[in-house]
Amino acid sequence: MPRSPAMLEEALARGFETLTLTNAMRPMMRWKDRIATLTSRYGEAMRVRVSLDHYRTDIHDRERGAGSFAKTMEGLQWLASQEMALELAGRRLSGETEHELRSGFDRLLRAHAIPIDAHDPHQLVIFPEMADAADPPEITPACWNILNVSPADIMCATGRMVVKRKGSDRPVVIACTLLPYDARFELGMTLAEAHKPVNLAHRHCATFCVLGGAACGQARQSR
Repeated sequence: MPRSPAMLEEALARGFETLTLTNAMRPMMRWKDRIATLTSRYGEAMRVRVSLDHYRTDIHDRERGAGSFAKTMEGLQWLASQEMALELAGRRLSGETEHELRSGFDRLLRAHAIPIDAHDPHQLVIFPEMADAADPPEITPACWNILNVSPADIMCATGRMVVKRKGSDRPVVIACTLLPYDARFELGMTLAEAHKPVNLAHRHCATFCVLGGAACGQARQSR
């Protein structure tokens, strides 16, 4: 975390759009001044997505620990005050329909005057749960038309993540934040090497991204 602002600035200064995933808790709040500076300098090129598992305190805290909901809400409200490109990520934990979840988040966000449209799937992403034992159907070319989804909308079509694993000499570029340890999604040591198609060869590709509709990385519309 101490190097995150510098890493963000390096990417933004080179003309890349960034998506920062955070729980908006106290480690993030220690860097408020740097975050505010980057927001004022780069605007909506710097997107921030806050993980809030559910709109109810008890369900969120059951997953993240007692008191975490309140801390995340504090950070979320501060981020909203900076007028940045702000998004939210929830999870399907309670058995509710997507409409019920979005309506619940909408009530919460309105109550705290947070300008996120809970009914916009780019501003509030509702993630399905990932099951290691899942056996989803194979993705075929016909799937895209049936689902009305474009391959270009999947995060790994354009997004990349740089990771340095513990004990490794150098960072590597991977295709997906969900699959940091699968060698099939390791694309090289530079962004240039990683500029190539990605095969959707993991069960999470179908369950989470294609069939599950988890819109991880699309650029959002300007407000």
